Amino acid sequence: MTASYVIPALTQPSIPVAGESKSFPVRRIWCVGRNYLEHIREMGNDERQPPFFFAKHADMVTGDGATIPYPSLTKDFQYEVELVVALKSGGAHIDPAKALDHVYGYGVGIDMTRRDLQIASRKKEQPWEIGKSFDFSAPCGALRPAAEIGHPAKGKIWLSVNGTEKQKGDLSEMIWNVPEIIGKLSLQVSLGAGDIIMTGTPAGVGPLQPGDKIECGIDGIGTLKAVIG
Repeated sequence: MTASYVIPALTQPSIPVAGESKSFPVRRIWCVGRNYLEHIREMGNDERQPPFFFAKHADMVTGDGATIPYPSLTKDFQYEVELVVALKSGGAHIDPAKALDHVYGYGVGIDMTRRDLQIASRKKEQPWEIGKSFDFSAPCGALRPAAEIGHPAKGKIWLSVNGTEKQKGDLSEMIWNVPEIIGKLSLQVSLGAGDIIMTGTPAGVGPLQPGDKIECGIDGIGTLKAVIG
């Protein structure tokens, strides 16, 4: 029997796939905190502490070339370029040695952050949602299937604002690599097809202003552009 609802059925959030007419449906968005050493240091955090996970909602995804409204409540809106991992399957307690079997592909994303609100929450030992989880906070470029590009473990990751490079790192600098991230996250929650994981950002994060133009990319994967409205 076809399901019926008391309000119109919701639109399925999705991310384009490079060279395909079909798109990747997004189930959940997971983010890794503190996964590049230099970023940990620039934020004044304890580099001996392991990375941890937080979430954004699927409908916070926005695509390449989007205009991102400057969000409410903040005076310190910041960018964080990240490798995006898209899962085609999942489970709980995934063996890192088999974790890449669950990966559909990879993309470029930005973990948009209301930094002042995030820091205020951290000082109060409150959840980070107000600083991390808000409308348009997860721009993602087109995915590249792993069947085409393999599983990149190195390559330049960068972001520029108005033509000036602000962030530059290499995927090889991640403290936890992709198989380890999947394995650790699957201990916390059962992962599934449609989940995407944003894997942390290198050093160089900073503030944005209305009118700023962002361009970012990862070698061998793709690029992503956005404008701050």
